[in-house]
Amino acid sequence: MLKGEKILITGAAGRVAFPIARRLAQENLVYGMARFTKPADREKLVAHGITPLQKDLGKGSFDDLPGDITYIFHAGAAISKEASLDWQWAFEVNAHATGRLMSRYKSGKLKGFVYCSTGSQYDYQGHRPLKESDRPGLHNHNYSLSKIAGEAVVNFASSQWNIPTTIIRIFSTYGPTGGAPYDRMKAIVEGREVALYPDKPNNYNPIFEDDYVDLGIRAMEVARTPALTVNWSGSETVSAEDYCEYIGKLVGKKPKIVYNNTAYWPIWPDTTLMHQVLGRTKVHWQDGFKRMVQAAYPEMKLNDAP
Repeated sequence: MLKGEKILITGAAGRVAFPIARRLAQENLVYGMARFTKPADREKLVAHGITPLQKDLGKGSFDDLPGDITYIFHAGAAISKEASLDWQWAFEVNAHATGRLMSRYKSGKLKGFVYCSTGSQYDYQGHRPLKESDRPGLHNHNYSLSKIAGEAVVNFASSQWNIPTTIIRIFSTYGPTGGAPYDRMKAIVEGREVALYPDKPNNYNPIFEDDYVDLGIRAMEVARTPALTVNWSGSETVSAEDYCEYIGKLVGKKPKIVYNNTAYWPIWPDTTLMHQVLGRTKVHWQDGFKRMVQAAYPEMKLNDAP
């Protein structure tokens, strides 16, 4: 656990970054940067001792950011929906702005910079886990492409300015407030179809909120030059078919799974390097999924499920 540091978290109101910022604010001075399009986002940061900084990554200068920052967790991004609408904006936010942010802190004071990339930057490899050395691909089109570009910018900036860096390729985060498993849970409860890739089983390593907070902070601590690139996921593999069945048993609904070629292919990570440098996750996938369902439907009496 980092203590007494001055930390900048971008995308601080988001599902991944906020729990990390909240934990770090217990023993550090944390600045939370976001657009704050919703007033409630600013309020939740302030309520947890996080200093809000309103800024749009794709616009303006970073010169007015605090100069004595010691760590940065860079989760701010043009996400998949925004990226799909405007590829140029996706590149500006996910690649160019990242380079400008690292340039702002090229003085040598940073102890660690974490860039949130994505498992969606891998090409499909069939039924085997994806290794950090595997080729890139367009799992999510503009978003994937802009994150591939972002990684290239980060690798250059880390070496050019001697900034200790970790690039985390994020796989299937979930928790009380969202994620791909959360979306599939909602579809099951509401009786909608869950579309999966035809080359079954659709294997994933979902990572619950408690664990991604721990591994996110650890990623800051192990930053190095040249940049370390590592998969960031749960330690356990479970197919979407199996976890949808488990959710269905909990809520008393049979999942309506359909297979089609328009569904995203599964992103299934190799965790060998992650276990070496970040450690293992602790929340068993069934425990995490049950907690997710309970948080989403507190009024629902859940069935027992093995």
